[in-house]
Amino acid sequence: MALTLAVRLPAPRRLGWAAPLLPALATVLLLAVPAPAGDVSTAGKVTPADAASAVLVLTCAVRLLRERRRVLTPAAALVLGAPVVGFAVAAVTSLGPGVGVTGFLRYAQVFVLVPASLVLLLRDRRDFAVVAGSVVALALVQGGIGVWQYATATGASYQGENVRAVGTFGPSDVMGMATVVAYGMVIAVGYALAPARSPRVRRSALACVGALLVPLTVSFSRGTWIATAVACAAMTALAGRRQAVRAARMVLASAACAVLLVGGFGVGSHVVGPRMIGERVTSITRVTDAPDSSVTDRYALWAAALSMWREHPLTGVGLKRFPEERDSHASLALSSASDTSGAGRPFTREPLLSPHNMYLLTLSEQGLPGCALLTGSLAAVLTASTARLLRTRRAGRQGPSAGLAATGLVLWSCVDFLYADIGGPSTVLTATVLGLSAWWALHPAPDRGA
Repeated sequence: MALTLAVRLPAPRRLGWAAPLLPALATVLLLAVPAPAGDVSTAGKVTPADAASAVLVLTCAVRLLRERRRVLTPAAALVLGAPVVGFAVAAVTSLGPGVGVTGFLRYAQVFVLVPASLVLLLRDRRDFAVVAGSVVALALVQGGIGVWQYATATGASYQGENVRAVGTFGPSDVMGMATVVAYGMVIAVGYALAPARSPRVRRSALACVGALLVPLTVSFSRGTWIATAVACAAMTALAGRRQAVRAARMVLASAACAVLLVGGFGVGSHVVGPRMIGERVTSITRVTDAPDSSVTDRYALWAAALSMWREHPLTGVGLKRFPEERDSHASLALSSASDTSGAGRPFTREPLLSPHNMYLLTLSEQGLPGCALLTGSLAAVLTASTARLLRTRRAGRQGPSAGLAATGLVLWSCVDFLYADIGGPSTVLTATVLGLSAWWALHPAPDRGA
């Protein structure tokens, strides 16, 4: 189903065109490999997907040298390369040089190297569709595992029940599966909204939307729900009035299916699951009046990040220095760790090592210039992607599926960064989808090809 969403593949003997995409596909699909059962935390460790992303960058560099192909356009080089200045300054001024170098490499991987490699690697919309289709396939796999965890009470612990869907990421990375499923859903919505040459593509996309809505719901991730709703609403508006009517029908049908499935998969009782989900939804409106402990911790972490920035407004405290500086800036309201268990892992206390806000993390560790450069880069990709999509519509054509999906992905990331930051195995997928968005926004002629 997900592969149909991508492209109609040619005969095996003509698959040579897809060889350059193999490192990108490996980067995505290796995220289906579960972490070792005894490995509670994957922070700071190189995963198979990270290794594949390094191969992707190296392969792109070798191809550029061998074929003497064009490099990035000046605009693309400026947009993608500007954040490196902030990363380098924060790494040099960090009190821990080794940690600063590690942080520099991680930030460069996520926001510069992998996205730039995909901008150079993808040749047309067919290549975009293949990589995007692999993200949807990964989302379906992880989502299927998550739904099984919810249905059999073998997921991560939530309100005393092991019902939280986390896929293969485990309870120490409860946002991992939700992020993967949300990316897949945004891509599927983009292909469902845009007119396609084949009705089969649209039907497959619609089926993927309905299937992914269930694991997204039982992930119990409020930030992911909000980001997905904003991205899908924006794509609907950009797709045009006719597509908006289709989207309304799609949302109603998918929501009805999700309610039936979630209710049918209720653990122990058909009321337990929907009750938990309803409470989680209503808690979104109580983030100021009666916040729960996770929201209270997040507010304390945000305040600590702002305190660090006020002490070091230009350079920040240095890359990867937030955990060391946290306790000296946080209030007594911070619990400093969260309880995790379930999904085959023992009970453990996971320390809160970041502010769970990408913008505040960058502000505290890199200072105002570094934050401005990174935020400006994301804003430039979003603006250029939206502008190209609107130009396509003004030219008399409906918004192409690649443009809708790319715009939705970068918007989703920008909104989600208000509640989350980089960290964990799924970070490399963030780099990949930013590359897809950057290709549509910055590639000189992305609307050529299939």
